[in-house]
Amino acid sequence: MMTYLEIHFNEISPETSDVLVALLPDLGFSGMEETTTGLKAYATEGQVEISALDALCADLGIQYTNAVLQEENWNSSWESNFDPVILPGKIHVRAHFHPPLDGFDHEILITPKMSFGTGHHATTRMMLLGMLELDFKGKEVLDFGTGTGILAILAERLGASSIEAIDNDHWSIANVNENIQLNTTSKISVSLSENLDDVRPCDMLLANINKHVLLEHASTMSRLLRNDGFLLISGLLANDQVDIEAVFTPLFGKPINLYTDNGWIALAFKKEF
Repeated sequence: MMTYLEIHFNEISPETSDVLVALLPDLGFSGMEETTTGLKAYATEGQVEISALDALCADLGIQYTNAVLQEENWNSSWESNFDPVILPGKIHVRAHFHPPLDGFDHEILITPKMSFGTGHHATTRMMLLGMLELDFKGKEVLDFGTGTGILAILAERLGASSIEAIDNDHWSIANVNENIQLNTTSKISVSLSENLDDVRPCDMLLANINKHVLLEHASTMSRLLRNDGFLLISGLLANDQVDIEAVFTPLFGKPINLYTDNGWIALAFKKEF
């Protein structure tokens, strides 16, 4: 039975919460839950360097409390707070214990676990909406940092011929495989990896990660994306845009679309060379 570290940042501003969501993955956190007064973050016990977390909190002028959770306690807590995500007329994201709804183009079932990507966060919502504006029919797709697999599942719903879903977290891989079965998908392959070394070229590349990882792998993503292919990225705060475009525009061309939501952004590119 795995145990998890729960960090609770209470009484923080929405702006500070956004900064934490952007920076905490670099410290080893993958699960996050926004609360009415702050943010909870989760990681496998022993994977977080507490001194680095303390330094970040000192810089931000905030404090936290912590607890150790057993896996079943996490799932029970998450289920009690997991509400459906609705993009009106387009996408309904729900857990198995929520009733289905009519009037949506796509319904996606996500099992509540410690993986990022349920549609609740602005970055995931923008990625979902951005995907609806692209043509996935017959395309080979790479979902880099798949989390729950929600983007990979939507890619199959939109007609992709194959999807390679990659993540570096063991619990994400387990969660993706569970969600694949829930959604009766058949074109998604899942792999545990820290990098893109063994990934095949693709027509569409999806990456909802964070600025640091995106910049680190920008040149590799450019190599993997075929000419005239599309790249959709998020996990970015609005003030990340200049730095991201400085690196990505020479590799992919100028962004063809910018999405904004509550201080977060997503960018779409079409590789021109």
